[in-house]
Amino acid sequence: MTAEPLITLLIVDDHPVVRDGLRGMFESSPGFRVLGEAADGVEALARAAALDPDVVLMDLRMPGGSGVAAIRELTRRGARAKVLVLTTYDTDSDTLSAIEAGATGYLLKDAPREELFTAVRAAAEGRTVLSPAIASRLVSAVRSPGGEPLSAREREVLALVARGTSNREIARELFISEATVKTHLTHLYAKLGVKDRAAAVATGYERGILG
Repeated sequence: MTAEPLITLLIVDDHPVVRDGLRGMFESSPGFRVLGEAADGVEALARAAALDPDVVLMDLRMPGGSGVAAIRELTRRGARAKVLVLTTYDTDSDTLSAIEAGATGYLLKDAPREELFTAVRAAAEGRTVLSPAIASRLVSAVRSPGGEPLSAREREVLALVARGTSNREIARELFISEATVKTHLTHLYAKLGVKDRAAAVATGYERGILG
């Protein structure tokens, strides 16, 4: 029976105690090797380029270079490493920003040891890992109460409504019939849980659907 391949790690956190704890945890477990540490996002980029780890364990809020900015830059550079966010915070803005920047997963620091090991293995394979608390927040942030996200066409219609465009003008701009515009409006009203154009626009801004 062949041994599992070693998963190499870079630990990024501004607290030395946290880095020491994580290093000790992974080095005492077979299958992992910690290649290095970084105290902020800027150092993380340099260390990731030099060490080429399989997985970067990334804190988000660090003085001297945020984790989200570092994740975005690693993605832009086409880095091989997968990024697993490990943080104390679980606010929607942090979660969405990290995932949008290219993070493979997002765990809270109070995750049990085995859950962390499993998450790192999954991240190394390119699988998305979200702690249950994060997953539920992410789903509620991007979905309507009815559980259905707006389609691309419904978002287009809503954006035009927000600009004060009439149904006839929307039909002309999108090369569809007025009846189809009304159908799209009916569907997006239902998904947003509203009854008219003004409420749809207000809810669209509130949920970040409209920029």
